[in-house]
Amino acid sequence: MNEVPQCVFKLSNVDEKTSITDLLLSREWLVTNGLSGYASGTIGNVNTWRYHGILVSAEAEPLGRIMIVKNLSEQLRFSSGKIISITGEETEPGTIDVPGEGQLHEFRLEYGIPIWHYKVEDVEIERTIFMLHRQNTVYVNYRILSAPKAVQLELRPFVSFRPPQESDYNPQALPFALHMQNDRYEVSAGENLPRLRMSLRYERAYFVTEGGMNRDTFFRKDAERGYEARHVSWTPGFFQMPITPGQEITLILSTESWANIEAMSPSEALAFERQRRSGLIEHAESSVQSGIVAELVLAADQFLFEPRGRLRDKVQAHAMDDKVRAVIAGYHWFTDWGRDTMIALEGLTLTTGRYSDARGILRTFNRYVRNGLIPNFIPEGADEGVYHTADATLWYFHALDRYLAYTDDRITLRFLLPSLISIIEHHIQGTWFGIHVDASDGLIIQGEEGYQLTWMDAKVDDWVVTPRRGKAVEINGLFYNALCLLAEWLEAERETSTARKYKEHAEKLRKSFNERFWFGGGNYLYDVIDGENGDDSACRPNQLISFSLKYPVLDKKYWQPVIEIVQQMLLTPVGLRSLSPDHPDYKPKYFGDLRARDAAYHQGTVWPWLIGPFIDAYLALNPDSKETARKFLEGFIPHLNEACIGSISEICDAREPFMPRGCISQAWSVAEVLRCWAKTSYPSNNEKGRSKPERYDAGISS
Repeated sequence: MNEVPQCVFKLSNVDEKTSITDLLLSREWLVTNGLSGYASGTIGNVNTWRYHGILVSAEAEPLGRIMIVKNLSEQLRFSSGKIISITGEETEPGTIDVPGEGQLHEFRLEYGIPIWHYKVEDVEIERTIFMLHRQNTVYVNYRILSAPKAVQLELRPFVSFRPPQESDYNPQALPFALHMQNDRYEVSAGENLPRLRMSLRYERAYFVTEGGMNRDTFFRKDAERGYEARHVSWTPGFFQMPITPGQEITLILSTESWANIEAMSPSEALAFERQRRSGLIEHAESSVQSGIVAELVLAADQFLFEPRGRLRDKVQAHAMDDKVRAVIAGYHWFTDWGRDTMIALEGLTLTTGRYSDARGILRTFNRYVRNGLIPNFIPEGADEGVYHTADATLWYFHALDRYLAYTDDRITLRFLLPSLISIIEHHIQGTWFGIHVDASDGLIIQGEEGYQLTWMDAKVDDWVVTPRRGKAVEINGLFYNALCLLAEWLEAERETSTARKYKEHAEKLRKSFNERFWFGGGNYLYDVIDGENGDDSACRPNQLISFSLKYPVLDKKYWQPVIEIVQQMLLTPVGLRSLSPDHPDYKPKYFGDLRARDAAYHQGTVWPWLIGPFIDAYLALNPDSKETARKFLEGFIPHLNEACIGSISEICDAREPFMPRGCISQAWSVAEVLRCWAKTSYPSNNEKGRSKPERYDAGISS
């Protein structure tokens, strides 16, 4: 087994000027189960928003993800009668107590698994939380390192049985009941909801029932974001047990059957999970197997999942000897999004050596093609997609091309070709949402009132913040690339006449693109032409897509000035701004209620995933400058110790200190940094090796 990759957060390293409480509440942890279920919270053990929970299970449609166990109260009871908690909660604004401030000695990830090291008076405990892969089961393990006599550990689960995105869900209306038989404990909340099964692996423990009790909690991050910030949870009682040095205690929380829960011991489950994670690193490209980037290989695993339901998908996949695979776009609230999946596919599955997962994703989305489009996203608990997107389908061609570069899987290509031809024909002739080729110039145009079709898709009520209706720069770059790729694939299959047809479409588009999109007044590309208000000269990162793909639509003479203006106006240490600071609509911070946040979402806010197209474009212009390109990734190293420890956020503020915002862990952010790390390494892409990961310290230091 490889040397254990570790990400270490030591409170002893914190700058004296830094508030430890703020750090404990702003740093979060995440473990997932390969089904889209998860466990997550702050490292200070205080739930700060509705999405935090010890067990969020992934159930079949129509349920989707369900917050089963919101929190686990943990406290030590001494013989003197003194009680000390290592779990905090905020019941009223400003009344928060963070037990970890004086007790948490160290927080670390080992193989991406969170571990807390507590020192509470004479008691020293190491706590580990992990989920078994493809099981809705959480293990909370306590290793007692030292303890005086007559100290009791008490563990109290608080349950809610609600969708994680709903904070105003009322569990008081549910018919909670506790069922006990021997050492098996079950909590039910109604016929249509899963049962929580609890088991404590420690022979000297017993459960204290109290007839049920409610507790009201305040979520400070929800309050800051303008949402309902109060939530009521319910507890049936608590486990109590004496502790002595050298003992291990494991609480198992699950919605699986007792047969699944009892199939292996907690120590066996942890050994299996560590072995699985070690294998993930060993199968990745050699350039990402060691150092801090090895943590991103494990972070990438958190987004890949097998949908728990989607029976139609599974039947069709099994008939073709396939497997159903999907990508969670981000934690905690995203489901699987077509655009995010296709952009992230290379980094999540190919850089990491998970080719069969890539194949499963591509084939799964092929089953969802409707009228020449793949879904924008598939809603929680649903088995049919929502299709309002102009770019996700075109990114599908790019993702397939990258898959073929790694695998040369011609069988899959031949299987998908009829769908690919149909997609292009629908785009040429016209499909939903006004997506069609303008016969006069070959450029693709998109837009329909009330819809946000590009990746800049913020919408509040009826307000589409960045509609971008017209001929968008990146949509045309993507469509040109798709036309050229399809022609290439058809020629390889000796369908030369059809290939020639698409080459002609591509050439017409390329000629018009270079005549129309160059904005001489700014020395860069228009963002949209022929829009509702004419041509839009906003300086945005979308223009990079015109020469960051395999087939660049932009003439090479324009590459240098575009790179220069993007570096000057948009590049930051953690990605690219979505709008240049000199634009009147520029917003430097992403904060406030939903309307305020969405007004800034694509109007300056930094997106880490955009570092991928930037590095691709930079290396297209400077192919021998990998060392310089690698430096553009250095700002992500300290970021791995912010927000979600060991992962990369969805977005950041547009100015220093580039505060992480949005989802704490985002698929395309992780994927593009991981992919570009491999791309800027020596040896280059696709060259495999078996170097060992090194231990590294990503702790906060002065």
